[in-house]
Amino acid sequence: MTKKTSNDQLVTEIIGGIENVKGKNITILDLREIENTICDYFIICDGNSNTQVSAISSSIQKKVGKNAKEKPWHVEGEANAEWILIDYVSVVVHIFQKKIREFYDLEELWGDAKIINLKSTY
Repeated sequence: MTKKTSNDQLVTEIIGGIENVKGKNITILDLREIENTICDYFIICDGNSNTQVSAISSSIQKKVGKNAKEKPWHVEGEANAEWILIDYVSVVVHIFQKKIREFYDLEELWGDAKIINLKSTY
């Protein structure tokens, strides 16, 4: 029986995948204290173009696959790359183009969550 990847390792690998291709405005929403949520964490970031959004998605999936030996349960939005969702069951990643992120404003929608904003160095 294989050991499941911890949420901490999964989050660390996802953040690393985002940073590898200079994803911006990384935010972690901790949903564990909210009743009836579909996962433990949302990780949200944005890219400047559909090319960068696709690159972020690819980088995350490669890094998580290599280092945490996890594959996403489901991926949506790769065709137009305005909003790609990568579902690792306990952690869901949302990669947006900036204008799309501002429109949907998930941070406001999940306002009861503990919000952690990571500083980008780019």
